[in-house]
Amino acid sequence: MTKIAFIFPGQGSQSVGMGQQLIGNDQESKKYYEKADEVLGFSLSNIMLEGPAEELTKTYHAQPALLTTSTMIAKKLLDAGISPEYTAGHSLGEYSALVASNVLSFEDAVLLVHQRGLYMNEAVPAGEGAMAAILGLDKDTLVEVTKEVSEGGETVQVANLNCPGQIVISGTAVGVELASAKAKEAGAKRAIPLVVSGPFHSELMRPAAHKLNTAISAITLQDAKTPVISNVTALPVTEASNIQNLLVEQLYSPVRWEESVQKMIELGVTTFIECGPGKVLSGLVKKIDRSVTTYCVFDEESLQQVMTELGDVKHG
Repeated sequence: MTKIAFIFPGQGSQSVGMGQQLIGNDQESKKYYEKADEVLGFSLSNIMLEGPAEELTKTYHAQPALLTTSTMIAKKLLDAGISPEYTAGHSLGEYSALVASNVLSFEDAVLLVHQRGLYMNEAVPAGEGAMAAILGLDKDTLVEVTKEVSEGGETVQVANLNCPGQIVISGTAVGVELASAKAKEAGAKRAIPLVVSGPFHSELMRPAAHKLNTAISAITLQDAKTPVISNVTALPVTEASNIQNLLVEQLYSPVRWEESVQKMIELGVTTFIECGPGKVLSGLVKKIDRSVTTYCVFDEESLQQVMTELGDVKHG
């Protein structure tokens, strides 16, 4: 039996024009873009479809934009009779997973991730925080490196455990620079600074997490109809109260993506469908386990391919 997981990309996957081809003359799909504009009180759809890229890249625009496109794509798959046994998303993508699992309404989610972006943007002044991808160093060694730098007075920690040999660190600009140098001394092949607006998934995001908790407390979360694999625990979660706590914790905790994928495979998932622009997560999944099948749905052609190959598959 084929077990399917829907996976949802996070920041960095956005691109001007994303989802445009899939909307076409489909009124149901257009409604997501129109509803996002209505909820947010500004034309997010215009930024998504026409740019400029500098506006779309701003974290408080990129987050609701990605959620809108990913949710629209997941709905198209569900309407085609392709449904997941599990959902998961990378950082921001976890919110798209929660919409797909009926934990959050689209309207609540798009406003919440816009607020999340604003809080993350406010938490650390531009230029004071940084992130870097460390290639070719094991987790335990990198944890020791970041611990040593942090004990010296500069906050830095492991932020994304993406796949074997690719771990992202996050913290103060100085902390990330020092840890990158030490990581290379410890045997890392490369340390690549990331173009991001803040030190996401680090202790420096705690002020944002406090505000996010207040925002989440004001909306209603339902128990998940489809289990969601949490970034924080890399385990399935369905209870609304647990999900709320984990979303708050997620802002300053590592994204355990490699373990999340391994858990889904352990639970029987053989097919991963990335719902949204880009192919980043599908690439990571293949680096974690080459035996599984991956699809990326981001335009009409890729949607038709999945519908042709999986539409008649009985899964469970």
